[in-house]
Amino acid sequence: MQVAPSGDWRHAAQRQNPALRSARAQHDDLLMPEIQRVWQANRQVYGADKVGRPLNREGLRVARCTVERLMKRLGLEGVRRGKGVRTTVPDQAVPCPLDRVNRPFKADRPNPLWVSDFT
Repeated sequence: MQVAPSGDWRHAAQRQNPALRSARAQHDDLLMPEIQRVWQANRQVYGADKVGRPLNREGLRVARCTVERLMKRLGLEGVRRGKGVRTTVPDQAVPCPLDRVNRPFKADRPNPLWVSDFT
């Protein structure tokens, strides 16, 4: 892999002295344990919105998108509410019901035949 020497030296210097890292990276290092603490304290079900609220109440000013980004980096996910979608899987062995309407049909006047479905 081709890497410019200046980038390699900068990376090595930042590993030895974390104070040389960007302000965002330093702030992320402070926030990640706090995000993990709040998430663990709330039974690992809180998403980014609910993790960010207590942090802001405690005086750590943090945006929701920052919490989302750091939770993704830490591998933390909130629990989604609601039931999963359950679709109908037709049984191919069962024969189809009889077509009592004799489709396709043509009505010669309005309302001679009503159709309903009880599936």
